[in-house]
Amino acid sequence: MTTSGQPLCILAGAGSGKTRVLTRRIAWRVSEGSAVASHVLALTFTRRAADELSTRLAALGVRDHVAAGTFHAIAYAQLRRRWADAGQRPPTLLDRKTRVLARLLPARRSPSDPGPAELAGEIEWAQARMVSPAGYAEAVAAAGRKPPLPASAVAAVYERYQQEKQRQNLVDFDDLLLECARALETDTAFAATQRWRFRHLFVDEFQDVNPLQFRLLEAWRDGRDDLCVVGDPRQAIYSWNGADPRYLTGFARRFEGATVVHLDDNHRSSPQVVAVANAVLDGIGGHPLRAPGADGPLPTVTAYASDADEGRSVVRALRRRGGSGRWSDLAVLARTHAQLVVFEDLLKAAGIPYRLRGSSAFLDQPAVRDAITGLRRRPREPLSASLPDLDIAAVEAAEGGERGAHLDVLARQARDFLALDPSGSVGSFVAWLTARMAREEPALQGQAVDLATIHAAKGLEWPVVFVVGFEQGLLPIGHATTPEARAEERRLLYVAVTRAERELHFSWAERRTFGAGTMARSASPWLEAVEDAIRTLEHAAAPDGDGWRACVDEGRATLRATAGGRRSPRAGERADPHVLQALRSWRADTARASGVPAFVVFHDTTLAAVAEARPQDRPSLLALPGMGPVKADRYGDALLAVVAASAAVSP
Repeated sequence: MTTSGQPLCILAGAGSGKTRVLTRRIAWRVSEGSAVASHVLALTFTRRAADELSTRLAALGVRDHVAAGTFHAIAYAQLRRRWADAGQRPPTLLDRKTRVLARLLPARRSPSDPGPAELAGEIEWAQARMVSPAGYAEAVAAAGRKPPLPASAVAAVYERYQQEKQRQNLVDFDDLLLECARALETDTAFAATQRWRFRHLFVDEFQDVNPLQFRLLEAWRDGRDDLCVVGDPRQAIYSWNGADPRYLTGFARRFEGATVVHLDDNHRSSPQVVAVANAVLDGIGGHPLRAPGADGPLPTVTAYASDADEGRSVVRALRRRGGSGRWSDLAVLARTHAQLVVFEDLLKAAGIPYRLRGSSAFLDQPAVRDAITGLRRRPREPLSASLPDLDIAAVEAAEGGERGAHLDVLARQARDFLALDPSGSVGSFVAWLTARMAREEPALQGQAVDLATIHAAKGLEWPVVFVVGFEQGLLPIGHATTPEARAEERRLLYVAVTRAERELHFSWAERRTFGAGTMARSASPWLEAVEDAIRTLEHAAAPDGDGWRACVDEGRATLRATAGGRRSPRAGERADPHVLQALRSWRADTARASGVPAFVVFHDTTLAAVAEARPQDRPSLLALPGMGPVKADRYGDALLAVVAASAAVSP
């Protein structure tokens, strides 16, 4: 499918290949002559996404001429060129607002007093909306926002922060966007150069754009129609930070004559995962996802007595699946960073490699720090002359594993900078790199289980995903009290679900430790929608009579064919058929006596796991996937009796 429509909006659901569509759109435009690679500007919102754009464009043969990067990185590169051309000493970039705010706030008299980070977040919210200190109180009231201090007090701190930056000749990340937009709007020569250079505009993840970024985009566009955006309003999860998905959902109204294309096929996830994703957002609107891929196992939901039990069980499941060395196929996703602490400790104790996404600073890595120290000794030298040295260092360090990987990332960043400013100096590159890397770490390769908050997981995918802490107060988060906030939490759950390619497992704890105390918990209010979807799936797939044998055989053949047989066997794959048949008969009798469908008692996957493990006691039973303490209390004794009786006569 192709279209020559401009402006063009592509509404692409999770797993539909947004980045692939965007990069192929660029390559197609260049190949058919309606765009010139050196005049293309491809924008996104994180460095990780920008790196992915660069990699894919390189594979398509057009990357060397295309400017691709984040709004901040592109704006900073162009502002540095403007300052250099004017002979102006550039302001120093403030990588963290807290460095200034910490000196402006009074000493905290109690732990409940807001700290610099909370005030920084509030100021970023205002800057993203182009709200000045004078207009802050009115804007907060209009948005129904609850600031960490009275609005007048926050406005006063905001004003002092702005004054302190001016006094020290500092700019922060948001200043870069505003400064670039103002320059385009007021400096005729600068605007002409920029608009001549950037004639074809492409924006990925357009649901994440905020008013300040949109203003800069419009200043670059200057009324021209050559704009293509890709996004998914169902993955709009950053409104707390200023993002406004209405720029995407209202695209056709805002841009007269715009073409809107829908992509609803999820090529990432199994139909079972997609069914849960659609159930999570049922009634919110938008096109439901379709799943043309092969079937996978049913998702599971498990309740545990405590968060410690949840952690131990999930880690055991991770070991079973990653024991063959495919640790990077696995991810644990949580709503908050604090929930991941339990898993860090357990994975360390179990000797399982793990990676906490975004946990360390790239610029602080020894290899990178040493390389940058060397670069700073020759700031006026053209970067193009130093690039071969970076390449050689990366090759020489390749045997050193992580060190080589870090230097390779550094060399790639240098190439990205040269695409923006071919004549750029080493000093300009170091300053640009500091701005680009200050907030997040580039992804490095390696076999490790990924631990991530759901926000940090956006844009990533894994064959197996565990969503932990599926509880009221976490999903949705406790402070999400308005309809808008709860709708965003639901979209956040949708993001978590659609990170899974094949296996998806939810869990929650009846008690969770917070600080020195333990609190009783209840399941997420969205658990019912998830379980209803799973029951529907199981009911549709439930084999009759001896048809279960064909179902098991088909599942085994699928597993053997997956990834060339590299994946470890799934729990229940080697189920004893005699024990499984006895369990099915017991389940049917129990369901009739209770007046419920059989799948409400236990899923087929859980019975298969029991038939494979043939547990002899309660702890062994609780260790199985899909078996939580609630169902173990209700059915455990009966299950163990059935297993013991049927195993005794099994050949």
